[in-house]
Amino acid sequence: MATVTFDGATRRYPGLDRPAVDALDLEIGDGEFLVLVGPSGCGKSTSLRMLAGLEPVDGGAIRIGDRDVSNVDPSDRDIAMVFQNYALYPHMTVAANMGFALKIAGRPKAEIDTRVKEAAEILDLTQYLDRKPKALSGGQRQRVAMGRAIVRSPQVFCMDEPLSNLDAKLRVATRTQIASLQRRLGVTTVYVTHDQVEAMTMGDRVAVLKDGVLQQADKPRHMYDRPANMFVAGFIGSPAMNLFTVPVDSNGVPQLGAHAMPVPRTSLETLSGSSVTLGVRPEDLHVVGSGEGIVATVELVEELGSDAFVHASVPHGTAESPSSEADVVLVARVNPKSPPMKGEQVTLAPSSPELVHVFDPADGRRLSA
Repeated sequence: MATVTFDGATRRYPGLDRPAVDALDLEIGDGEFLVLVGPSGCGKSTSLRMLAGLEPVDGGAIRIGDRDVSNVDPSDRDIAMVFQNYALYPHMTVAANMGFALKIAGRPKAEIDTRVKEAAEILDLTQYLDRKPKALSGGQRQRVAMGRAIVRSPQVFCMDEPLSNLDAKLRVATRTQIASLQRRLGVTTVYVTHDQVEAMTMGDRVAVLKDGVLQQADKPRHMYDRPANMFVAGFIGSPAMNLFTVPVDSNGVPQLGAHAMPVPRTSLETLSGSSVTLGVRPEDLHVVGSGEGIVATVELVEELGSDAFVHASVPHGTAESPSSEADVVLVARVNPKSPPMKGEQVTLAPSSPELVHVFDPADGRRLSA
């Protein structure tokens, strides 16, 4: 096992204005499961491919343990890659697919058979060893791809969106299996996904990328509770955090329409302008009594059985001083047994001022403690 270090690692593609990965600094602990997450084109797969040796490093360095592998051939890095499309040989049996890398490496047949059977038992594939990939389901094929990585006993697993081709129900089951398996094996793992729910439920830590730049790397709970900037706040969480920019009055109090939004004054001390961006998670926004919060009009009700969410609009201005800006739409979790109706007026308020996140709209950085 080994640590993985990205030390200012950079990848530039010819013809692009900015690097695909820009000076990535990231330390991954021995045996840690780290998830790289972000929107399409953010550089997460490129970062993984740089680690695997499938993309060159144009600046900085990548180390596995104490060894700089920036210019080392992929076959000599002691990593195993699990791809999105399984990449199985259709003419080979499951056993032959799983043991192929060991066969190419010249390992004895008895050793290959032993390792394949051990991996098949871990992955519940023993009964499928003589089948061809076409006779397997998507989930079974993905387990074969995992088995092929396991038999190599690498220092690092690299997984590039391995669940993307599975249906929703199977994805949930398989991500649980992968996370459990990684903890059992204790192999350092770098896992790429665009699905933030997948990232939050699987990773020991999550690293969020945007435009090739690392935004935050932290434990899932801490990242959820204390996002470093507006991008992370809006990306992590489902439904997404409510983010809205409002003016700050002469007394230093943010105003949403006719409602004052109390926030810690110390969080506004480094504010660069006269407006502030506030964030409230839907589960921290509740329907309260009249006169106790923000008056909003229900535009949509999402009933999900165990949960219900209302989308309600709030005008920026007041009746006395209307605003030309578009209404703010807030999402709040409500009682699923008795949700409000579309068109109904409700009063919403955060559970406490401490649950209101404060950001500088100029650069997106977090202001609240």
